[in-house]
Amino acid sequence: MTKRPEKFESAWVDPDDAPEWSDDAFARAEVAVGGEVVKPAEGTLTRRRGRPKLDAPKRQISVRLDADVLQGLRGLGAGWQGEMNRALREWLERRRA
Repeated sequence: MTKRPEKFESAWVDPDDAPEWSDDAFARAEVAVGGEVVKPAEGTLTRRRGRPKLDAPKRQISVRLDADVLQGLRGLGAGWQGEMNRALREWLERRRA
């Protein structure tokens, strides 16, 4: 295994060498006053990556089932957990009525 260097030496970057901001970049930039955002950023870089958050996401739980019940559910094949969720929802709706 290689030993990690004691200090990390980074090359000096002169802030004056940074590219100039365009009027468009300023228009899309986030504006904050005193650490509080008064105008959120706009444009392509503001979109979050990945799947959008759900309003009511499913929650993971742990439940104990009899072996034969679990075997029967898994025997339904792919999507058996969703099928179990649907069956439980129908059962709850009938019970509430």
